[in-house]
Amino acid sequence: MSDEDPDEQALSELTARAAEATEVFIRGDMRRYFELVNHADDYTLMAPFGGEPRRGFDDSDEALLALSEYFRRGEAQLDVVATYASGDLAVLVAVERQHGEVGGLPDQDWSLRVTLVFRREGTDWRLAHRHADALLHGITLEQLAPIARGEPSTGRT
Repeated sequence: MSDEDPDEQALSELTARAAEATEVFIRGDMRRYFELVNHADDYTLMAPFGGEPRRGFDDSDEALLALSEYFRRGEAQLDVVATYASGDLAVLVAVERQHGEVGGLPDQDWSLRVTLVFRREGTDWRLAHRHADALLHGITLEQLAPIARGEPSTGRT
């Protein structure tokens, strides 16, 4: 642990790594993704599909193969809205502007609002938390209410 705040260069390098990681993930290049992003042992995920937060990350060969098949032929750009850094923590608030073939669905917009929390461990930054949602295109209270109640979507807007 360090009491020293990350400098602009360190934040810039971390942001560049996160941007490349976003690009390769939507393409299904999970090997490259894991070269760019190390997940902390206590990693948490608030997935864009909702549900309870998940703990840990399965980076087994089987899990990486499944992810590689789930995400295919996409393109992405990470638009960073804000960065915050203090001591051994860095936070990126961003929009992943992306499209691709996900879960067997045809190519479509999969843009997400994301918050990435990195923790410096030694000389490396490890992803400690990711929160993502698909609400980049706002919805009404009437659309949100059934989702908040856990009711199935009608598919109508």
